[in-house]
Amino acid sequence: MGLSKQKYLYLPEPHNDFIFSVLAEELGFVGCAFVIILFAIFIWRGILIAMKAPDMFGSLIATGITALVTIQVIINIAVVTSSMPATGMPLPFFSYGGTALFLMLCGVGILLNISRAGRRV
Repeated sequence: MGLSKQKYLYLPEPHNDFIFSVLAEELGFVGCAFVIILFAIFIWRGILIAMKAPDMFGSLIATGITALVTIQVIINIAVVTSSMPATGMPLPFFSYGGTALFLMLCGVGILLNISRAGRRV
């Protein structure tokens, strides 16, 4: 860990936009697969929370938060693998930056609150 060579003047923004490529270099295929599986589990749980929400508003909010994370993950990984041009989209929960992380954690908190409300009913 921490011995990546890509982050030293090979990538334009290794701590923001291309954090997944640094993660791939340091952790390899197994680490990348593990991160993608964790995101897939998060997305799957978000969809389940949206389906079990007690009201339509909670369902729409849960769907929106899950879609936000899904789109950001897909776009960031597509940019890192050169499937898309660079867009500046951060990888949720990994990229450097306080505002993006704070807003993602607020969204996860709302998602957890919707999940808790869905269990009571």
